[in-house]
Amino acid sequence: MSTPSSTYRVQLRPEFGFAEAAEIVDYLRELGAGALYGSPMLDATPGSTHGYDVTDPTRARPELGGEQARKTLAARLKEAGLGFVVDIVPNHMSVEVAKANAWWWDVLRHGRESAYAPFFDIDWSRGRLLLPVLGGDDDPLSVEGDELVYYEHRFPIAPGTGEGTPQEVHARQHYELVGWRRGNQELNYRRFFDITNLAAVAVERPEVFAETHGELLRWVSEGDVTGLRVDHPDGLADPGGYFRRLRAGAPGAWLVAEKILHPGEALPQSWPVDGTTGYDALREITGVFVDPAAAAVFTRLAAEQGVRTDYHAVEERARRLVTDGILVAEVRRIAALLPGVDADAARAAVAEAMIAFPVYRSYLPEGAQHWATAIGQARKRRPELAPALDALDSQVRGAPDGELATRIQQTSGMVVAKGTEDTTFYRFTRFAALNEVGGNPDRFGLSTPEFHSLAAGRAAAAPATMTTLTTHDTKRSEDTRARMVALSEVPEEFAAAVRRWSAVRGIDEPALNLLAWQTLVGAWPISPERLRDYLDKAAKEAKLRTSWTDHDEEFERAVAAWPDEVLGDAALAADVEGFVARVRGAGWANSLGQKLVQLAGPGVPDVYQGTELWDYSLVDPDNRRAVDYRARRSLLERVQAGELPEIDETGAAKLLVVHRALTLRRDRPELFAGYRPLQAEGVAAEHLLAFERGCGLTVAVTRLPLGLERAGGWRDTVLPLRAGEWTDVLTGRAVGDAPRAAALFDHYPVALLVREDS
Repeated sequence: MSTPSSTYRVQLRPEFGFAEAAEIVDYLRELGAGALYGSPMLDATPGSTHGYDVTDPTRARPELGGEQARKTLAARLKEAGLGFVVDIVPNHMSVEVAKANAWWWDVLRHGRESAYAPFFDIDWSRGRLLLPVLGGDDDPLSVEGDELVYYEHRFPIAPGTGEGTPQEVHARQHYELVGWRRGNQELNYRRFFDITNLAAVAVERPEVFAETHGELLRWVSEGDVTGLRVDHPDGLADPGGYFRRLRAGAPGAWLVAEKILHPGEALPQSWPVDGTTGYDALREITGVFVDPAAAAVFTRLAAEQGVRTDYHAVEERARRLVTDGILVAEVRRIAALLPGVDADAARAAVAEAMIAFPVYRSYLPEGAQHWATAIGQARKRRPELAPALDALDSQVRGAPDGELATRIQQTSGMVVAKGTEDTTFYRFTRFAALNEVGGNPDRFGLSTPEFHSLAAGRAAAAPATMTTLTTHDTKRSEDTRARMVALSEVPEEFAAAVRRWSAVRGIDEPALNLLAWQTLVGAWPISPERLRDYLDKAAKEAKLRTSWTDHDEEFERAVAAWPDEVLGDAALAADVEGFVARVRGAGWANSLGQKLVQLAGPGVPDVYQGTELWDYSLVDPDNRRAVDYRARRSLLERVQAGELPEIDETGAAKLLVVHRALTLRRDRPELFAGYRPLQAEGVAAEHLLAFERGCGLTVAVTRLPLGLERAGGWRDTVLPLRAGEWTDVLTGRAVGDAPRAAALFDHYPVALLVREDS
């Protein structure tokens, strides 16, 4: 198994392709990374900045440099002793530019007779393939050669059907171009969530798997690729079968699944994978740095500002918005598979079951309890649907591999993701640091004993799982989140500030207003443009006053003007800046603490591009901005020369922690086994989080630094260690085997200790 010591995530795009990635290989080796972990590398929609919109899975993306440049990158990584992990997208392909996807183009041209028709999940029983691309059903079409044209959109004309007016030609095609609003209601092909430009692929068919994975598995078999990260397995018809097939094709590869686990949920034990992509670890590491005592203050602030504080009610309403709106077509398709039940009752029962799901989806027969919980909750909420729910439950349990069970399981994850992550997290803004992918916003923090228990479980059950603090999908970067977490230590001060600021420049929508002030503090300093783009997305995702499809133009203009108004108000901006100064140091301490816990804790840690320095990014596309590797190289050289940087705006202290931890992890893997909680002694013991790994490595970090300061500092607190001579790898100092916390943390709020005889 080619498990890397760590990974470094790189977002590839036309401006930063294989050649540019090859140029940073030496830097990654010096930093201490174990593998380069790249975003999707197969051919994608022209100009794509992320690569998840694959159009041709049979070749390396030309816009990234193509096959030869990919081979060159792989060779450079081998020479440097680094692994190569590739992000793969099995669930869907892009059909945005129809001609860019040869398989889709052929389906449009030949309909269900196309050799590629079985590659896509299309319901041909409902007639022509519906393409919701028109601004209105009466928009003009034209014919150019053998193509039907609508503005920049081009579609093939079936052989022998090109005579007559554009409307007559259109009527003869295997597809029907309709108004874009009809998509959510009438679409007859499965898609990725509510994105009609991403058509689902029937990868459960062996021939489709072979065609879509042949090139990737060739890269693995030739030794170029050592690991695979699988995007969105919950959208697959049979995730377990898919992973078994993938493992058979890549028996020695490190394999992780982008699976969001709710608290207490485990990966299906039949999946032959090494773990998840780390959102569960993110939730736990963030949680242990949150002060749970602040919950009441933030709840009170949110309520007085007009923000809903009943999390589960907000979540239920948001999920219902999804089943009744953007995923209506999917609900109808599933309900049609329930014979003998009134159509309306069937649709309501299907929707209610998915709304009630306690996790993203079940994997029947595994996870049967989750299915039972959903059905039970649906019966409780809608007792009048009992007969329809009974029929649904009976058929799903009786045929867990049948089409009904398969489709409802595929779709429940879409309901949860769109309803919770992409709607509730922008409505329930009580304490936004907890509103993260895989997060649990109604749980305010995590106790140290609970954190230790979960970390020990990870070390025992999934030592090769990925862990993360920032990804391309997180709602905010780790350092933005770390500063926002510090607000939990000054809740009354922050509440007073929000009241004061809102009275001067509040946003006329409570949830967005509270989110905006938290974001401004967390990401400060931030340009008006970046903040404007973020708030526009947040407002539309919340769907309270405006949305992506139904715009409140006046409200959107007000939101767009807000950043300039706030930052242009000298007195208000100075007040905000003064508050940021109050929590900046605690944010830095949290950043270093959570980073060291992740890097030295159980699992394979991932460093998202650029986050070896402070990074105050927000949700995508803000987190895909270019990274200044020249500056990072320069700081790394200083650290390698022995400089111990101060904790300041440069972020060099964080780079020191990342470099020393990753290098030790790569050079001394035997130290990073097992997990043993350690307990400090003394009046401030609760502020010291520590654990031992491999009998010769101890990690110690500061938690709740502002509370520690208010209480008078470390005073008599000590950290008893196994007998021996211990050295802090970060500073190079000997610390003994019973270091006083005040001395241990006098330079940095974190320590990475190695016993000399280990």
